Amino acid sequence: MSNNNKFDVDLQLLKKYNRPGPRYTSYPTAPHFHDAFTSEDFYQAIVSANQGDHLSDVSLYFHLPFCRTMCYFCACNVIITNNAGRIQRYLDYLKKEIDLMSKLINPSRKVVQMHWGGGTPNYLTPDQIADISGYIKARFNFSDTAEISMEIDPRTITPEHLPAIHETGFNRVSFGVQDFNPEVQEVINRVQTDEQNTYIIRESRRLGFDSVNMDLMYGLPYQTVASYEKTLDRVIELSPDRLAVFNYAHVPWLKKHQQLLPQEAMPDTSERLSILKQLIERLTDAGYVYIGMDHFAKPDDDLTRALEQKSLNRNFMGYSTYADAEVYAMGVTSISQLHNVYAQNVKVNKAYEQRLDEGVMPALIGLELNDDDKLRRYVITEIMCNSRVLKADVQQRFKIDFDTYFQDALSQLEPLNEDGLVSVLPDRIQVHDAGRLVVRNIAMAFDAYLQADQQSKALRYSRTV
Repeated sequence: MSNNNKFDVDLQLLKKYNRPGPRYTSYPTAPHFHDAFTSEDFYQAIVSANQGDHLSDVSLYFHLPFCRTMCYFCACNVIITNNAGRIQRYLDYLKKEIDLMSKLINPSRKVVQMHWGGGTPNYLTPDQIADISGYIKARFNFSDTAEISMEIDPRTITPEHLPAIHETGFNRVSFGVQDFNPEVQEVINRVQTDEQNTYIIRESRRLGFDSVNMDLMYGLPYQTVASYEKTLDRVIELSPDRLAVFNYAHVPWLKKHQQLLPQEAMPDTSERLSILKQLIERLTDAGYVYIGMDHFAKPDDDLTRALEQKSLNRNFMGYSTYADAEVYAMGVTSISQLHNVYAQNVKVNKAYEQRLDEGVMPALIGLELNDDDKLRRYVITEIMCNSRVLKADVQQRFKIDFDTYFQDALSQLEPLNEDGLVSVLPDRIQVHDAGRLVVRNIAMAFDAYLQADQQSKALRYSRTV
């Protein structure tokens, strides 16, 4: 990366490497979780992970799935309801899971990160937010400097919400905008005014939140380079600390409501990639640092420092500054990420309640990593987060000869090497700036599951750019 953090984007290369592939929020990826891994297996894994003298820190994730209305682009696991009793019932059962989980986690372990996602966490009332937050903090050992964040929908925020969220101990907020264009907002069923978005930014600053994040999306109906220019103008003016700019993943075979989006109004591949080029160049020109994939941050942000220090990590919440922390996730569909195990909770409330009534972990599927999984996870994480792999480091950690073990992967990298995206050197694999824009493609060379996925055609992934 150059000193000024600016990027020049080659559209032809983006088009060439724009093909389906995993996002690598984990390796192996979530489609490979299976039901042979049971809730008892997860229980035993937690017990094992909390024994010994040198335990890693903890990251907590809580899934609050409720929304008032459905956003037509959404690929998250959400529940649309106006039933206040249903929400409270879910919170009562969430407390049961908190009780189960907290009793298994060694009290010496510090919680360094907590995130509430959804759904719409601020769909809870301020009193409910304070109640659940207090319940959690009474049962886990939080670091004094813990990063505590919440996803927020500006459309459902009240004047009482942000002060209550801040007083409860949250120090970071993230809110979705997607696009400032009213035409786009209308078609995706997410109309929110500029006033609502501005209020979140200004009020969060006034209250003293450490960081304010904004989510955008490209590839939505009626988006053009010209229209998105206006959105970027407003984003830069509002100046959030971090930005996540997601490529819309059109997966109507998984999310039926996406069929409500007018296919004919979708930007074509050329227009969509031109928007991507535009947003990367505009944001980096405005001083944001390109962290990786869809993340941007200001130069003094913790993410930027972690990028510079080669200490970034990646999990189901995106890029993280806590490389060694294990993720313990609670709520329906949530995914825990231990050093040796992944586990995903049941996806429907009835099954969630039934398991908790029986006093068992509500994990439905999961995966125990073998030695090859751990090796490839490390390499893929280094590529995704730190833009390089040091061969000697890998050889020392895993007792292998790198070039021999990854002969097939290195062969797959040859075209990317020829295109100047990556260099395969005697001592390392180095991802160049242009390669960072297609970093998923580089990581895919090391994915032992991907060839079988492609042959079976059973799995369908979003495009890499």
